[in-house]
Amino acid sequence: MIEMRKKKALVDEMMERIIILDGAMGTEIQALKLVSADFHGRHFEGLGNDLTGNNDILNLTAPDAIRDIHLSFLRAGADIVSTNTFNATTISQADYATEEYVVEINAEGARLAHEACDQVMADTPERTCWVAGAIGPTNKTASISPDVNDPGYRAIDFDTLKVSYKHAARALLVGGVDLFLIETIFDTLNAKACIFGLEELFEETEERRPVMISGTITDLSGRTLTGQTPEAFWNSVRHAHPLTIGLNCSLGADGMRPYLVELARVADTFVCAYPNAGLPNEFGEYDEVAEQTAGFVREWAEAGLVNVVGGCCGVTPAHIAAIQGAVKGVVPRPLPKLSSAMRLSGLEPFSVMGLAGASA
Repeated sequence: MIEMRKKKALVDEMMERIIILDGAMGTEIQALKLVSADFHGRHFEGLGNDLTGNNDILNLTAPDAIRDIHLSFLRAGADIVSTNTFNATTISQADYATEEYVVEINAEGARLAHEACDQVMADTPERTCWVAGAIGPTNKTASISPDVNDPGYRAIDFDTLKVSYKHAARALLVGGVDLFLIETIFDTLNAKACIFGLEELFEETEERRPVMISGTITDLSGRTLTGQTPEAFWNSVRHAHPLTIGLNCSLGADGMRPYLVELARVADTFVCAYPNAGLPNEFGEYDEVAEQTAGFVREWAEAGLVNVVGGCCGVTPAHIAAIQGAVKGVVPRPLPKLSSAMRLSGLEPFSVMGLAGASA
């Protein structure tokens, strides 16, 4: 029943204040300058292939480092930390021939995040912290062919995605995550496979968790990689009744704003946004300082666009501390009351208004 109490408390908190999500796990790991031996550890000393860059495997080989990153974000003011499991599916781990460790990676990811939360809550009893089980998009897309000479070809199908997502999510659920975060969605069909897998898992285990859904706008065209506008994306996933809908990655906070406006207008649930620290420079590094990012995010909050804010690539604990201070005391976005309509989507949204009570 601890999880259910946390769920209720989180929803109550979201009605009263803007909630803070953590920052970038990936760039914080990069800052540690780890070498191949750190990724292999004693766990994988005999494994022939190189694991360098497999950040998720660090849950097993460098757990103290991952726990410390969680702690740094929590101490900076984050209310929710997401597990270091962005690529912890059999599909993504296949790049490193480590598919058989997916359950262990996810379970340890949940445990490390919980340990950090427990430590912070013990130090500051007035706080409640939550663990979000992070599920990334995988390195495959169900909607686009990777072969320009064969547009009908797909590298993966819906059922394979669903099974892989569900496998990872089961381990996160066993690990005790308080909610799930389906993030950095570039292909809505992938996201729908994940939603389907989660729904099957909830039904089988009779243990439901809130779900956060976050898409990514790939460039200033204002669309996902597979071509959907933010409103069309929302129409495609709103049947899942997510706790939050939102955007992350790709753009800095300044570039993300118009697409948040669109989501905030049409979504009758909480809105979450966690941008990059600006756009990367020619060396792939992020130059936007904490005060700049926090200034953009505060403007979002004052405009009534957001309920949950945090950071993606390049966002450090210093950024999160600045964001937390910037939105403190700002009233969260109120949930809009929308008129009844049939809301459909392709690449664009299509709504038919005034269908409430209409006969079939």
